[in-house]
Amino acid sequence: MIVVTIKMDVLPEKRREFLQTIRALTSPTRSNKGCINCHYYQDVEDENIISLVEEWETQEELDNHLRSEQFSVLLGAMNLLSKPPDIKFNAVSYTSGIEALNAARGAITLEN
Repeated sequence: MIVVTIKMDVLPEKRREFLQTIRALTSPTRSNKGCINCHYYQDVEDENIISLVEEWETQEELDNHLRSEQFSVLLGAMNLLSKPPDIKFNAVSYTSGIEALNAARGAITLEN
């Protein structure tokens, strides 16, 4: 799985326009083959910081998305940022859930 995170600092006077644009992109992106998740988040301490988090099954499917019209629109919307975005692509080879938290905290789980 590949996780894409893009942290964007939007110009305050352009935040509404930027949010409208990314709202329109979310559903079409989620319907792309290989898209596991696609969510935008607004920072609770700075409303001008918007983060995009996407999860993709394969590199090939992510590459197709990066060449898509939806991603081109996002790149265009990045003209509304106050500085260049912080972009990270992370390849994930292992995923765990609550069991890792329980193990780290020494929690005892009951078997049914």
